[in-house]
Amino acid sequence: MRPLTDEETQTMFEKLSKYIGENIKLLVDRPDGTYCFRLHNDRVYYMSEKILKLATNFSREKLVSVGTCFGKFTKTSKFRLHITALDFLAPYAKFKVWVKPGAEQSFLYGNHVLKSGLGRITENTMQYQGVVVYSMADVPLGFGVAAKSTQECRRVDPMSIVVFHQADVGEFIRNEDTLT
Repeated sequence: MRPLTDEETQTMFEKLSKYIGENIKLLVDRPDGTYCFRLHNDRVYYMSEKILKLATNFSREKLVSVGTCFGKFTKTSKFRLHITALDFLAPYAKFKVWVKPGAEQSFLYGNHVLKSGLGRITENTMQYQGVVVYSMADVPLGFGVAAKSTQECRRVDPMSIVVFHQADVGEFIRNEDTLT
């Protein structure tokens, strides 16, 4: 387990800023202590510095996971967010999409959000902006990328894709053997 390099930190923060903007600093400097990001087996973990100090007692080979997995770096050095980061991204999300109850199941099975399933969308959402997807009861379901801006969503036909699916809480069940 090692600290992220400057290039890795920049890549990860660029991806996080698509969802939470400048609220990234609120993830690191929290009122309950200082938190940090560490890399282990190409995965980025988010943990308090207290847990980090305790984890140094274990060798790298014996350590499977520590803290919360935020995502992983692909072989081409791109950062891919995991669904386990949703609990930390949702409170700070700048752009949100609410889906109707009928479209929740479709989204949780890994499908994109259609205009017919769109309940509400945050004003001034730009095209290709990172969004957190909520149910109408304000329960975070996952995250994706806005396929259309807020203004385009108003005049598009009902079968058009509005949000591209990236991750959802249904992945815990679908990919339980590969998520660590």
